[in-house]
Amino acid sequence: MVHVELGAVEPAADNARIEILDVAAACFMERGYAATSIDDVARRLGATKGRIYHHFSSKADLFAQIFRTGMDMNYEAVAPFRTMEGPAVEIWKKMAVAHTTQMVVTKAFQRTVWEGVELHLRGSTTPEQRSQLNELVEYRTHYGNIFREQISRARSEGDMAFDNLSIANQIMFMTLNSPIFWYSQRPGEGDRDIHNIVEQVVTFALRGLGGKTGL
Repeated sequence: MVHVELGAVEPAADNARIEILDVAAACFMERGYAATSIDDVARRLGATKGRIYHHFSSKADLFAQIFRTGMDMNYEAVAPFRTMEGPAVEIWKKMAVAHTTQMVVTKAFQRTVWEGVELHLRGSTTPEQRSQLNELVEYRTHYGNIFREQISRARSEGDMAFDNLSIANQIMFMTLNSPIFWYSQRPGEGDRDIHNIVEQVVTFALRGLGGKTGL
C-alpha cells in the first residue's frame, strides 16, 4: 500500500481513496486506459462501482488522480535534495537515485503517468480529459526542469559533458524511467537488490551525460 497526501479528509475516506488508487493503478498498468473499465477496478477491489464513484466522478477523473499522485510521489522523493549545497553532479546523483527508486517501488503509478503523457501527445482524449492532462503534463514538465537545471549546472562546473541540453535531459529520463517497462520483483528480492538495480540504472545515465565520477 502506498502512502499519499490526499488533503484534509476523514481517515476512513482517506484510506478508501488510497485503496482505490492502488487497485486502479494496477489495472491501468496491466490493461491500459482504454481497456480498463470502472467495472474492472470494482471487481479487483471486491466492491461496487458506487464505492468508486463516491470518490471519483469518472474513469478519466480516477486516471488523472493516479497521474497526479504519481507525480506528487516523485516531487516528494527529490524534495530533500533540492536545497542541498555543493556540486550539482552530487545533487543530481541523489535526485536520480530517488527518482529511479520511485520507478521501481511505485511502478503502477508511474506507468499511469507515462500512459497519460502518451494519450496527451496522441490527442486521444475527451475534452474533459484533455483539460486535466494539459495541467498534469505541465506539472510533469516542471518536475523535469528540476533535473534539467542540475545537469546544466553540472556541465558548467565541468562534471558532465553533453551537447544539447534538451536532448540530454530527454535521454536521461528515458534511462531513469526505464524500470517501469522491464522491472518485475522476483521472489525473495529485497531492498538491497532494488538498490543495486537502481544504482546500475543511475550509473548508466550518469555515464551517458558524460559524468566523470561514479556513484
